[in-house]
Amino acid sequence: MSDSPIIVVKIGGSTLGSHDTTLEDLVALHKEGWRPAVVHGGGATISEWLNARDAPTRFVRGLRATDAESLRVVVAVLAGLINKELVAAINALGGKAIGLSGADGALIRVRQLDPELGYVGQIEQVDSEMLVSLLDAGYLPVVAPLGILWENQMLQNQILNINADTVAGEIASALAARWLLFLTDVAGISGSDGSSLARLSGREAAALIEQGTVSGGMIPKVEACLRVSESGTRTAIIDGRQPHALLAAVQRGQFLGTTIDAGEEEP
Repeated sequence: MSDSPIIVVKIGGSTLGSHDTTLEDLVALHKEGWRPAVVHGGGATISEWLNARDAPTRFVRGLRATDAESLRVVVAVLAGLINKELVAAINALGGKAIGLSGADGALIRVRQLDPELGYVGQIEQVDSEMLVSLLDAGYLPVVAPLGILWENQMLQNQILNINADTVAGEIASALAARWLLFLTDVAGISGSDGSSLARLSGREAAALIEQGTVSGGMIPKVEACLRVSESGTRTAIIDGRQPHALLAAVQRGQFLGTTIDAGEEEP
């Protein structure tokens, strides 16, 4: 099992509807010998909870600004509600999931990203040994995108919010994953004319960000793909609304979305 390929899959609440097959696909791949690790988001649910508390939601370059009150909601929703619902669902499908956040065991150490964003972290270190030990033991880790503050070479008693796409990329890098796959609620990346793009080179993807064609929440996804693909991990942003899109990508190399390669276009 320890030599089996690792895949990191990022899923968002918006792709997990009543007819979604992503969790079934994860269990099937796990039983086939792949070693999946899941990172989940939860932005829509967080916004709903904040709205119910009349707390404003503000985004800066696709990242949620998080004040002290918002952080309490973020931790409750991500590490509590969503993480445990996913773990329970995977286990009910015959999987062997275990849920944790980046604060557990100091899995993800972070520093404050930007004072403008408040309690939002930038990843300094991922404890890959912890995740590998879980994978080797046959577990499917489900990671909530939170981290623990690392300051003055010491762990601090402070949890920080982290963008889930960034977490997925850094975990994929730390694990030297075979694949980093983002499941979204859109048909991959669209070009300036609105058409879906099946494949992008690193230069093309970076240009789309610079031009503003890739914007909002898609920016951290593309940036994560660019970073991790440089070390050999294959990356794709696929439409998680399509039945068994994850199996199609991993088993058959059929991508219902966009693949991104760090290198330039093939001649």
